[in-house]
Amino acid sequence: MPSRKKSPTIYDVAKLSGVSISTISRVLNAPDKVNSETHKRVMNAIDQLGFVPRAEARARALQNTDRIGVLTPFFTAPSFVQRLRGVASALSKANYELVIYPVDSMDHLQGYISSIPLMRNIDGLIIMSLSLGDQDAQRLFNNGMETVLIEYSHPDLNSILIDDQHGGRLVAEHLVGKGHKIVAFLGDIEPPERFAIHPVKSRLAGFVQGLSEAGLSLPKAYIRSCPYTQNESRQAALELLTLPKPPTAIFAGSDFQALSVMKVARQLNIKIPDDLAVVGFDDIDVADHVDLTTIRQHLDESGRLAAEILLARISEHDRPLQHINLPLNLIERMTG
Repeated sequence: MPSRKKSPTIYDVAKLSGVSISTISRVLNAPDKVNSETHKRVMNAIDQLGFVPRAEARARALQNTDRIGVLTPFFTAPSFVQRLRGVASALSKANYELVIYPVDSMDHLQGYISSIPLMRNIDGLIIMSLSLGDQDAQRLFNNGMETVLIEYSHPDLNSILIDDQHGGRLVAEHLVGKGHKIVAFLGDIEPPERFAIHPVKSRLAGFVQGLSEAGLSLPKAYIRSCPYTQNESRQAALELLTLPKPPTAIFAGSDFQALSVMKVARQLNIKIPDDLAVVGFDDIDVADHVDLTTIRQHLDESGRLAAEILLARISEHDRPLQHINLPLNLIERMTG
């Protein structure tokens, strides 16, 4: 009678990867404390052997942890806070705990993606504004980690998408309809964080396309790439508003940066909307408070919907995958 095949152990992983058992433990429990080359070597060995940590084996034998994880960059930005609020509201109703995993580098992202499915400390995962490769998606799928992506799509995972380019076109159509011919754009077009999805470039592309279809152009002198900070945004707004031929309208890539434009305009005694129209993007809570014209992208709704889809998949694993496109619409208020 043939003997049953022995399950691979952490010692087998150590032998194949050429690292110590303590290093493997760090890869699984504190991936941010391991360099990327070592992390990759260990994970390749784990994948090759089909190693399952004992902690995960115990977790599989138990009931759900009643915890949902959210992987997110920039989790203090207003738009991310509102998305998280939507997630939290849905989880609270279902008596699930929310666990936030902040991502600030590609190595950090890879560490979470590789360790979370194996350690099984959560029942499901929501990934906000982060790109996911095929190998990462496969690891989540193979380990039964139900996942929903927001602002990114993969055929093997649930996703909620926002058409940022269409949002830019809506702004162009709105400003053209108001008679503006000299317009400008400012936003975080080329951010240094390559691990995250940055939709501002798509918003600019849609804006340029919409202007072009109306016979207008957007010269480089009227485009400012600036980080998502008050000082940098205000400096960009000042440069645009002191051009020899200043724009009569500015589209800011986010509401937060639109607020900076409005502050600089007030300092220069430029009247809004008489002398300058200002349009933002996101429709964060403060946009209504300051009467900002903006593109609404239903931030709370996207978080709530992601959580509901995830909980439904956890309770019924064979439910069809969902790929949902949330609509955008322009909310006209008092700034343009």
